[in-house]
Amino acid sequence: MKIARFLHNGKSLYGMVDQKIHPIEGDIFGEFQIGQEGYDPEKIKLLSPCQPSKVILVGLNYLDHVKESQSSNVVPEEPVLFMKPSTSVIGPEEVISYPEEVERLDFEAELAVVIKDKCKNLSPSSVPEHILGFTCLNDVTARNLQKKDVQWTRAKSFDTFCPLGPFIVDKIDLNNSKIESYLNSKLRQSSNTNQMIFSVERIVSLVSQVMTLLPGDVISTGTPAGVGPMQPGDTVEIFIENIGTLRNYVKRV
Repeated sequence: MKIARFLHNGKSLYGMVDQKIHPIEGDIFGEFQIGQEGYDPEKIKLLSPCQPSKVILVGLNYLDHVKESQSSNVVPEEPVLFMKPSTSVIGPEEVISYPEEVERLDFEAELAVVIKDKCKNLSPSSVPEHILGFTCLNDVTARNLQKKDVQWTRAKSFDTFCPLGPFIVDKIDLNNSKIESYLNSKLRQSSNTNQMIFSVERIVSLVSQVMTLLPGDVISTGTPAGVGPMQPGDTVEIFIENIGTLRNYVKRV
């Protein structure tokens, strides 16, 4: 199952994707039917595949990224959590703003989980039944502000700093899927989900112990090594095997 969210006649709709995108009638997080009419994906505007009330992210969840991020090379004993606001979310082919006060703006390729229903205090074994699917996320970061602040809220939370998409896919191999980033078509990050320190199940379970999760909420699972700076005029792409490519453009605001 591959789900898109798109703009049609001024309205945002969910759709099921095959060769075309077929509008969904009903609630994507509950009961729905797939309409017969199909739209050409090249002729419609894709939106972020969901509208989360919150985006929860994990720092330092790939061993190679730990090594490039910390001089001590200390592997966290539990996932390091932080948040992005819903106002930071944008969709495919949209612009990432480069704020004036930012001296270095980095891309970070990540696998993101989309929550299916309201849930709390999940055990790791129960997590899969509460997942709608998976998508690509770019954890855009103002690196100079991250280094300046004790916590990461300011560096992670500017408008447009959370590109999501292009689709939600209900099944991928969490233990063996390629994850890559490209800057101006040049490969910058190349890794695999099998390099995660903490599993998707453990991450989602931990987050659910802290806060109630709502339908459409997003939990991202960390980035591998190779993060780097973007400049105004750059094109950045996040690729995850069996999901697709999330493409965005960097512009100075």
